[in-house]
Amino acid sequence: MRNAFMRALEELAENNRSVFFVTGDLGFGVVEPFAARFPDRFLNAGVAEQNMTGVATGLALSGLTVFTYSIANFPTLRCLEQIRNDVCYHRANVKIVSIGGGLAYGALGYSHHALEDLAIMRTLPNLIVVAPGDPVEADLATRALAAHDGPAYLRLGKAGEPICHELAPPFELGRAILVKDGGDVTVISTGAMLRTALDISADLNTEGINARVLSMHTLKPIDAEAIISAATETSLVVTLEEHSLTGGLGSAVAEVLTDACLRGPILRLGIPPDEATYDVGSQHFLRSRHGLSRAAAGARIRQFLADRVLRAPAT
Repeated sequence: MRNAFMRALEELAENNRSVFFVTGDLGFGVVEPFAARFPDRFLNAGVAEQNMTGVATGLALSGLTVFTYSIANFPTLRCLEQIRNDVCYHRANVKIVSIGGGLAYGALGYSHHALEDLAIMRTLPNLIVVAPGDPVEADLATRALAAHDGPAYLRLGKAGEPICHELAPPFELGRAILVKDGGDVTVISTGAMLRTALDISADLNTEGINARVLSMHTLKPIDAEAIISAATETSLVVTLEEHSLTGGLGSAVAEVLTDACLRGPILRLGIPPDEATYDVGSQHFLRSRHGLSRAAAGARIRQFLADRVLRAPAT
């Protein structure tokens, strides 16, 4: 995803002299081409994320479209006060880009596990929150956020995420993408869990369960219409996220259903609340440890459906 982001950003900068990029002293393997082409619109703020965010706000208030960039929690949690008071309060045109959302940097330990960012960022005023599902969506999201006049958070994978869209789908901030239609179950994913959602859908289809897949790339504003349609047209809504179950996609979907006074079943799959990830290992390993693998998540859905059948009153 980060490579798709950087390619899109370079193209945007070539056609728009207001695009400015600020890095927190990392990512040089992918950001060097941008720095070489646009040295007057590139700044290395150093390992000083609070200062990076303040500088970005000043640049934005002078008329620039500024992208800040760092790994996992560093451009978000480390400088949360500056994001809240500088960027969001002033509606500054700053796009906060986090690389390695979820467990992508699993081998570097808990400091690099971004599992609370979506919950925290979607509470901030005036801030759009976006987590694309694959490199195609990452490209489209970068362009959409550059065109948006105001603060935004863009959560990306690290690298190597598979392409899930053969053709670029229609992309609009705040509108989910229907990746696969189905009438029995709806699986709503956000971020890099999209491939897993599609794999689960394929497995369920072999068992006669027709599963719809929605890519909820925007968590704020969230697509309430797509969620309500899923709840009224299918028998179960499943949310799938590489994030804490507190405050993330599952919480956002539950809020929509509650506000709409809908009581249909929802199964939220993610990292259990209050469960710090003490394990260290690959993203694949850590997903499996938390029940987010294709097999484990699919089994949870099957068990949930089976339990509902057992609890259903006899006719």
